[in-house]
Amino acid sequence: MRKNHNNSILSPCPLNRGNFKVVLSKYPHLFKEVETIIKSIDASEHMTKISKEKTMPGRELYAPRELNGVFKEQFTNYSWKPVRVKCDYPTDLYVAGYKPPAMGKGAFREMDFVKEKLGIELQFGKYAFMVYNVCAKMTIFHKLGYIDTGIEIVGVKHFADEMSTGVSYFEQFAWDLKARGIADIDIPVFILGIDIE
Repeated sequence: MRKNHNNSILSPCPLNRGNFKVVLSKYPHLFKEVETIIKSIDASEHMTKISKEKTMPGRELYAPRELNGVFKEQFTNYSWKPVRVKCDYPTDLYVAGYKPPAMGKGAFREMDFVKEKLGIELQFGKYAFMVYNVCAKMTIFHKLGYIDTGIEIVGVKHFADEMSTGVSYFEQFAWDLKARGIADIDIPVFILGIDIE
């Protein structure tokens, strides 16, 4: 990402067999696209949010929705596509006699970007979403046959501090993954920390 003309892609955090070597050996051409996309985005154009938070009233911040939009546009330009799967929630697990109301519109799960068998999730949101992406969604989409490797793109703390309070960041997740350890169902995923300079 660029703030004016500089950019920075930081070291990835591996999950299970998910390190640079896995992605670079399977998808070197796709990783090059990811680098190109990240470096092409001028973050300074998206510092448009004015904080209403008590801790930083009136401060100009990066707008996560705008950043998500420009990333989506750039990934689409390189023919990356979202993958959406319908969820049929079970209704046979309730206690006897419970009749739930109709759920309405059908539920779904979606991965931000997929090309070949590499899945990418972009997260400038709350911590719980980042954990869900890596520890559940990546595994689900692997089991369904859409991906075999994943990348989670998140800001480092320096970048997250320039957004709203509560935005997840690389260092936080790296510590948790290390403390969590490896599970048998994990697939190769690495967390790619990005920053602005």
